[in-house]
Amino acid sequence: MSRLDFTPYRRSTVGFDRLFDMLESQARANSGDNYPPFNISKSGEDNYRIVLAVAGFRPQDIDITAQANLLTVQGKKRDDVDDGSELLHVGIANRGFERRFELADYVRVANADLADGLLVIDLVREVPDAMKPKKIAVNGGATLTAVPSSEPSEDGKPSDPSVNAA
Repeated sequence: MSRLDFTPYRRSTVGFDRLFDMLESQARANSGDNYPPFNISKSGEDNYRIVLAVAGFRPQDIDITAQANLLTVQGKKRDDVDDGSELLHVGIANRGFERRFELADYVRVANADLADGLLVIDLVREVPDAMKPKKIAVNGGATLTAVPSSEPSEDGKPSDPSVNAA
């Protein structure tokens, strides 16, 4: 795998060091083991879902830790109880794993569920009101208000009726 080189971008940007370092470390960390496989999906503006295929793991075998923009999912290998039978072929992976996911600011884990061999982790981005864009009054006009979304709603109409009112 070729190494990512962000040198041209580092020369012309300021304050993005953390982003470039994160991308380079992810490329190094993900260049080897692809176990367990996973999907990442987005539904809506601020909802995300990570689904990991963890067949053979029980809820007590999995540890999920979220801290400061990092989500770590670990699966601990367990020793199956010997039921007296002899295994002739071992094809079901039961090895330990650790997957790390870098999270954007204000993204938190909302829920985690294990069913049918799939670990589903729901994430939501909750931007504090203080960080949302605000309308600024000119010459002491109206008070500050949050900027309404101009994104169309699910029915295709703007979510703010004043957007297309003319």
